[in-house]
Amino acid sequence: MSKAPDQIVIPPSVGHTRLKSNSLGFIGIAFFVVSAAAPMAAFVGASPVIFSIMGPGVPLVYVLVALVIAVFAIGYLKMSRHIVSAGGFVAYISRGLGKHAATGAAGIVIVTYISLQVGLWSQFGVFAQQLAAHLFGIDLPVWAWILAFLIITTVLTMRGVDLNLRILGVLLVLEIIAVSIFVIGIFAQSGGKDLSLVSFAPSQLAQPGLGVAILFVFACFTTFEATTVFSEEAREPRRTIPRALFAVIIFVGVFYTIATWAVSVAVGPDKVQEAAANDLAGIIFAVAREYVGPWLDVTMQILVVSSFIAMLIGVQNMFSRYVFALSRARALPQPLSRVSKKAQVPATAALVNGILIAVIVMAFLWAGADPITVVFAWFVALGTVGFIVMMGFASVAIVVFFLREKLERGFWTTRVAPFASVVLMGTILVIAIQNYSAMLFDDGAIAKMLLWSIPIAFAAGALLPVFRKDVDFDSVVAAGS
Repeated sequence: MSKAPDQIVIPPSVGHTRLKSNSLGFIGIAFFVVSAAAPMAAFVGASPVIFSIMGPGVPLVYVLVALVIAVFAIGYLKMSRHIVSAGGFVAYISRGLGKHAATGAAGIVIVTYISLQVGLWSQFGVFAQQLAAHLFGIDLPVWAWILAFLIITTVLTMRGVDLNLRILGVLLVLEIIAVSIFVIGIFAQSGGKDLSLVSFAPSQLAQPGLGVAILFVFACFTTFEATTVFSEEAREPRRTIPRALFAVIIFVGVFYTIATWAVSVAVGPDKVQEAAANDLAGIIFAVAREYVGPWLDVTMQILVVSSFIAMLIGVQNMFSRYVFALSRARALPQPLSRVSKKAQVPATAALVNGILIAVIVMAFLWAGADPITVVFAWFVALGTVGFIVMMGFASVAIVVFFLREKLERGFWTTRVAPFASVVLMGTILVIAIQNYSAMLFDDGAIAKMLLWSIPIAFAAGALLPVFRKDVDFDSVVAAGS
């Protein structure tokens, strides 16, 4: 059995593109990934939509999706003992399925994370505009808020890990405190008498909106891949990455489960679906105001915007490292693999990412597209499906890797869990395709056509090694692999 990697070996030819090693510990990586999941923003923005679809069974859906991702993580982390790369899923697919599959997957990665960023920036702009108008009487267009904060977060990403960690840490702690007060306020007033467990009844999974609810909940977990994307900068990645990944899955699952259960208890299991449908934007704030006070309502409105900022910083950090890794492997232009001299972060990739997102978002908004029903809905739906496809490819790669490479023992971790993950990801992908229109606010043909960008990106990427013989995802390897 090979020794698990804790050190990165970088050939001289790519030494000038090395990330800063040993710069992130367990807490740092966990902060980045949990912040990128935007617990406050997703709770306020997504849970009312899921309640309107699913009714009181929303907490159980969060438990179900967390368990699915945990099954995937078992084989994923077992394979991570032999791969330490900022290339995330693509590096795993390269080791399991080969160069063509990896470059095809790289195309899907680009579509996925650009789509998620575009959609989330658009939603952020709406929340920022509403908050500024409500608190300060400042009424600027949505695009102005997006552009201003996109510049700020791009600069922060280009500055490096340490500065961002301080910002993300403060914002994340404030979010957790606010939601904890929200939950405690509800449970304290109930006195233990009205803590209905109907939300966790298995019969809730028989609701007709289950498929759509799973997709919206899945979108809340799309950033967990960042744990391995940061592996090149991690201290003792063999220990740090598994701890960080399971900490993120457990935290996100528990956070949303308890918070949404509290909402169901506060509004009433028999009333929460209708109440959410009637007030998608304000039901969470209304509950906070009723059970704790107006001050928590205002505080949560502010923290929703700051949560978005933290999330977008986290996603930009993750994707810039992805672009860096793809460029280093020569699947993208090599200048994108340059790192800053001082902080040793992929500043060029971060800058290009910021410019690209700005161009796409501004093009849609300046053309008159609605920031929520068009830009947010279309692009987040596309990004969610792309992420599910990526997890499916990674699951297959993990199965093939352990069948071919006799590097690990453990029938459950190298056989049962990876095979189960393939089946689960395939099932969820079918659900995603069947329910794609329901994730949109309209049934537009253009929105559905965007789905074709996923197979097109894969086909274009898979053909790349035919023309670029020097594409190599194994140029940076882990010692002992």
